[in-house]
Amino acid sequence: METHAVTGALSYSGKYIAQQLLKNNISVVTLTNSPHKINPFGNKIKIMPLSFDNEELLAANLKNVDVLYNTYWVRFDHKNFTHSSAVKNTNGKP
Repeated sequence: METHAVTGALSYSGKYIAQQLLKNNISVVTLTNSPHKINPFGNKIKIMPLSFDNEELLAANLKNVDVLYNTYWVRFDHKNFTHSSAVKNTNGKP
């Protein structure tokens, strides 16, 4: 069985992507910065930390993943994160 990773599957777009994947009997894991959020999927998906500062952990969490859905984005700058930091985190370039 394939495993698909969805960033942010506990809310917004990621939640709907994960929901459709589960309906199609696809194994789903999520990478999230908000593991404290209520998990609408119960034990149907595995929650793992999304850590851009720890490349080894990020690689380990994606090791057995066949498909990645990256829903990570920043619409408006915030005191803790900006659009430019989201771009850097996503493609690994300044």
